[in-house]
Amino acid sequence: MEAKGSGTQKFPELKNDTFLRAAWGEDTDYTPVWCMRQAGRYLPEFRETRAAQDFFSTCRSPEACCELTLQALGMEVTMVPGKGPSFPDPLREERDLERLRDPTSVTSELDYVFQAITLTRQRLAGRVPLIGFAGAPWTLMTYMVEGGGSNTMAQAKRWLYQRPQASHRLLRILTDALVHYLVGQVAAGAQALQLFESHAGHLGPQLFSKFALPYVRDVVKRVKARLQEAGLAPVPMIIFAKDGHFALEELAQAGYEVVGLDWTVAPAKARERVGKTVTLQGNLDPCALYASEEEIGQLVRKMLDDFGPQRYIANLGHGLYPDMDPEHVGAFVDAVHKHSRLLRQN
Repeated sequence: MEAKGSGTQKFPELKNDTFLRAAWGEDTDYTPVWCMRQAGRYLPEFRETRAAQDFFSTCRSPEACCELTLQALGMEVTMVPGKGPSFPDPLREERDLERLRDPTSVTSELDYVFQAITLTRQRLAGRVPLIGFAGAPWTLMTYMVEGGGSNTMAQAKRWLYQRPQASHRLLRILTDALVHYLVGQVAAGAQALQLFESHAGHLGPQLFSKFALPYVRDVVKRVKARLQEAGLAPVPMIIFAKDGHFALEELAQAGYEVVGLDWTVAPAKARERVGKTVTLQGNLDPCALYASEEEIGQLVRKMLDDFGPQRYIANLGHGLYPDMDPEHVGAFVDAVHKHSRLLRQN
């Protein structure tokens, strides 16, 4: 049976909408669960395939792609083994902003990503919803200025202090690009969207409220408006700001249906702080998956007891690591399903 999908696409009927109902704040029979990480990065078969071929060739095929927002804006990106994305020519001066492409070019430059989303949605055959992703403006800015990862984000933060106007200009460009990118993902078949503010913790309350939060708010507001204008059905949106616990209340009121938590936040206290107006997602320490399957079950029970049965999506507090045992990931998922059903019987 086929159901009308996003845009002009037709997709198989969704057979399992538990995740979407939890995201919208509706009651569910059990707690839905998913794990953050780049597609299959922890799976041995993915690592072998990826090692055997050029990463960007893989990305360019609809079958296996990676979101490359910054490359779409004209930034040269290389993959450094064991390190990840690297930008050989980072932004150093305000004039460097002139070499960035028009944000609207994202739609055409990342057409292969949209093709991949459509293909993935078809191949899922309605088994589970498909989640689209993007990095938030501040996090993208850090890569552009730092040239890759950084322990301190000192160069990116230097921009905030020494070039505040240029920083806002760059963040606006990134916000424009993200709106096009996220709407394009929904048109292609994404049924929910998650925005990662992975480097929130480097900012602290004042810088976050000035250089991150306004753009996080702007993204969700404009995406929702654009979807409505395009005649596309609304999708739930998730904000995950790692180490952004100092802004939990503000994030809960930013317009997203779901707020993701990292493992440093106590679930019961988080629920007290945000109230019951949003769904919470998280937040098992990823390293807990190194524990025995029995201990994983115990940790999951404690986590679910703390979060409560409704308005909750189980996840890790960050992404899976490449050396994690798929059997332990399975134990995590099974424990969530089992204990959450028991919780609802009490």
